[in-house]
Amino acid sequence: MKWNRAIRIAVLSGYALFLILSWILGYDAGQEVSRNFTTFALDMLKIVPCAFILIGLFEVWIKRETVERHLGEGSGIMGYLWAVLLAGTTVGGVYIAFPIAYSLHSKGAKLGVIFTYIGASAICRIPMAIFEASFLGIQFTTVRLLVSLPLVIITSKILGDYLTRRKYKLSQPL
Repeated sequence: MKWNRAIRIAVLSGYALFLILSWILGYDAGQEVSRNFTTFALDMLKIVPCAFILIGLFEVWIKRETVERHLGEGSGIMGYLWAVLLAGTTVGGVYIAFPIAYSLHSKGAKLGVIFTYIGASAICRIPMAIFEASFLGIQFTTVRLLVSLPLVIITSKILGDYLTRRKYKLSQPL
């Protein structure tokens, strides 16, 4: 356990040292990495706190029975469609999708639906689809979604059923 922490500290220190030396020595690639990191970090600071507040409200306001009814074992194909709809409206990509997925799991959603939510949040967010359609065309976006979504749902169902048969349980967070 101590070695893991020491390794993390060494890697982060080395990264910070690289960024500082890049500015001191005028290394353009390192300066660009530094600018990109700063931009990304500021963008995340704008999104993540609000998203975590919404996840906390979800934990408090949405009853377990509601999640079980719409996304649980008895939900059928509608559970997968609800997961895709929820994923389409999720902002922040997988950084936000994983905490929501954990919350869904703790409220009784079945594994296949959770996997569908994670996969769909990576490929079918509404803002991303609009951006893509404006550059690549509506036909491309439509074909991509019509091919990708069924594959995500099918593989999620297969993986969820497999893990359920194997009686898979998530370990509790530290």
